[in-house]
Amino acid sequence: MSEKIGKAYAYYALALLTFVYVLNFLDRVIILYLFPPIKKEFSFSDLQLALFGTTAFAVFYTTLGIPFGRLADKKSRTKIIAIGLAVWSLFTGLTGFAWDFWSLFFCRLMVGVGEATLGPAAISLLSDYFPPSKRATVTSIYSTGIALGAGFAAFFGGQIGEIYGWRVAFYLFGFPGILAALLVFLLKEPERKADQASSSLSSFSYAPTDWTKLLSNKAFILLCLGYAFLGLATNNLSIWGSSFYNRLHGFDLATIGFWGGVLTLLGGIPATLFGGAIADWFRKRKRSGRMLYGMLISGISVPFWILWIVTDNVFLILIANGFLLFLALAWLGAAAADVTEIAGPNLRGLAVAIYFFSVNIAAYLIGSNLIGFLNDQLGATANPIMMRYALLVCPVSCLLSAICLWLASRQVESKLE
Repeated sequence: MSEKIGKAYAYYALALLTFVYVLNFLDRVIILYLFPPIKKEFSFSDLQLALFGTTAFAVFYTTLGIPFGRLADKKSRTKIIAIGLAVWSLFTGLTGFAWDFWSLFFCRLMVGVGEATLGPAAISLLSDYFPPSKRATVTSIYSTGIALGAGFAAFFGGQIGEIYGWRVAFYLFGFPGILAALLVFLLKEPERKADQASSSLSSFSYAPTDWTKLLSNKAFILLCLGYAFLGLATNNLSIWGSSFYNRLHGFDLATIGFWGGVLTLLGGIPATLFGGAIADWFRKRKRSGRMLYGMLISGISVPFWILWIVTDNVFLILIANGFLLFLALAWLGAAAADVTEIAGPNLRGLAVAIYFFSVNIAAYLIGSNLIGFLNDQLGATANPIMMRYALLVCPVSCLLSAICLWLASRQVESKLE
């Protein structure tokens, strides 16, 4: 049953959901920082690393996101998240017991099943816990879970993996999440609210049965496509960054973890905290302002990607990496806020699921495997410098993102003329 929620309780719910998002991203990306020792133990190819590291996770994470999003529009969102959290925590811990490619693949598959519950339900909940004027800002606070989770995964995963072995890292970061699932299960379910902001970006006043009309909204499609291209680039920074530093620049696992953690926390937390507020500032000045903000982030990313890929200067590498991590997280609040506005109260869960589906298909099924395939074809294991050519996919993808988001903004403005 939905309940009216006070301001203090809303902030408690925001804090808890942000903590859950920290666990979500920590359990999702820790395996990426442990690629080097896993590759060494099992003699996997880069394509195999991509398949169990990202594809196995994404198979159900992407495909189940849409039905879970639809379920979040109809059933208790807090219960959906709690069950999902218990599932992904269990199988993150069990990853430490894996004995071959397929056991790793299955555990990552089930982590994806559990994590598919969180995004649509959590963002839908936050849209009802808080008023529209704070939506991007609140979503950005929630999105600090990405920076914190990825930062902790890099820092502690690298240190634990170097000292105690990669298996111990999964035990320590997986199983405790089952206890957090109880707190989420006890969260109050807020009343679902309509708001005037929803219709300002939408072509329709959507009813619960209007999901096919949502898919004909050109601004929504271009928005999802634009952030899919951007997600392809930004996620590959974490997917292949550890291998890039290890092979091309000779960093050991502990050093990679230390700098990965420091840069992610220093760049990611300000990006997620202030990115939403900046996006809301753009939105106040122009109806499509948040889309133009996303376009700027995509465009600015291009030169930093090129610098990170081609330079051998360690100082410049770390500077470029820090800026890319900032830009990689600064758009999340803007994207989610526009998606929920376009969809309205009846289709928020579904729209967020479609948006996540687009971004994660691009990042985990297309982008990671494409670069893994190119690495193998170019001989990047024997000749690490060839990774540079494979990673040029990322700045090209950022450029395509900027174009799509500019076209999305034009769609919104043309409907208002």
